[in-house]
Amino acid sequence: MIADASPAEKRVFQRDYISWSAISTYQQCPLRFYFRYVAGLEEPFVSASLVLGGAIHKAIEFHFNQLLAGQPAPEQDLLLAEFWEEWHQRADATEIRFGKNENLDVISRTADRMLVAFRKSENACPGGDILSVEEEIREQLVPGLPEVLGRLDLLVDAGDTLTVIDFKTSRSRWSREQAAQAGDQLRLYSELVRGLIPGKRMRLQFVVLTKGAKPAVDQVSVSVDSQRIQRTKRLLQSVWQAVKAQHFFPSPSPMSCPACPFRGPCSRWPGN
Repeated sequence: MIADASPAEKRVFQRDYISWSAISTYQQCPLRFYFRYVAGLEEPFVSASLVLGGAIHKAIEFHFNQLLAGQPAPEQDLLLAEFWEEWHQRADATEIRFGKNENLDVISRTADRMLVAFRKSENACPGGDILSVEEEIREQLVPGLPEVLGRLDLLVDAGDTLTVIDFKTSRSRWSREQAAQAGDQLRLYSELVRGLIPGKRMRLQFVVLTKGAKPAVDQVSVSVDSQRIQRTKRLLQSVWQAVKAQHFFPSPSPMSCPACPFRGPCSRWPGN
C-alpha cells in the first residue's frame, strides 16, 4: 500500500460542509479531490498564475473593504502593496512555479496593468450600498447533505435588488460557454443569500479581469434560473454520494495534469 496515495486507507471526508471549490475539484478529477480534501496532502508547489489571481483578488478585497469602511478608494500603490503581501505569504508557504515566459518581472507588470484597469472600470464603484466583502455564508440547501459554504466576494444592495458579484481572473475574455459553465456557482450562492435576505430580486454577476498586455474588465451576467438551481442541487447530491462511497479515480487531462501538484502521488496510486 502507498501511504500517501491510496484510497484503500479508508479515510473519510471530515468536513461538516462542502464548498463549490470542492465540488468543482471532484468534477475535474475525483482522485485530486481525494488527495486534497480527504488525505489532506500538502501541495508541493502552486502555479504563479494561480497565485497571481489570488493576489489580485486580495487587492480588490482591500479596495472594497476601504469603501465599506467609508474611506476613499485606495490608490494604485496601496493596491500593489496588498498584492505583494499576499504574494509573499504564498511564497513563504510553498514553492511558486513559473510557467513558460513567466518570471517575477512579468508578474509585476501584469499585476500593475490589471489593477490599473480595475480602478478605471465602473466595477470599482458599484451602484448601491456595499453590504459585505468576502463574507462566508453556510446553510444546508439539500436535506441529508452537509451545509454548503459560499464565499461571497461582494454583495451590493441597490434598493429592491441584491447583486452577488464574484471576481475572476482569466488569460482571455470569457466565452458564452465559460460563463454558462461557471454560472452554477453564483446560482448556488443566490440560494444562500436568499435564505438570509428574503424578498429581494437577485442579480448575479461575474467580473472577469484578463491578464493580457491590455487587460479587460468585463461584466458577465448570470440568469437566476430555477431549473439550473435544482440541477446544481442534484449535482451536489451526486458528488456527495460518490465521496461517501469513496469513488476516487484519476481523470487524465492534457490541460489539467501538467500543472497538478499531485502528479507524484497520482503516479503511485495502485488503483484500488
